[in-house]
Amino acid sequence: MTIGIKQIDGTLVATPDKAMTKSSAPRILTASFGDGYEQRIPDGINTLNETYSLSFKTRDKTDIDDIVLFLDTQKNVSKFILTLPDTNNTTRTGERDVKVVSTTYSVNYEYDNFYSLTLSLKRVFEA
Repeated sequence: MTIGIKQIDGTLVATPDKAMTKSSAPRILTASFGDGYEQRIPDGINTLNETYSLSFKTRDKTDIDDIVLFLDTQKNVSKFILTLPDTNNTTRTGERDVKVVSTTYSVNYEYDNFYSLTLSLKRVFEA
């Protein structure tokens, strides 16, 4: 099982640290009435906004530079693949691919030739 960020063609770019965060926020339309009554409906067909936070801690400078080059090439516009663990997926053992774009990243210069990188990704629903 290879968890990580990949190019659209499936080529592995990097494997993040084991701790990763997923945040989900349903997108809904709400109509509120004066007596406290509300009606809610899903907003669109892909109504679950998902964001992911990954980290690559205390890595060699060249590894972080390679990840930054990949992210800079995407320019926060081009999608790529985040492979996640998923025990409910029956097509591949314990994995699922999610199309994402990078929203922000930051590099921390630790010591000597060791750097860290934190990365925020947003799920996109594109072909």
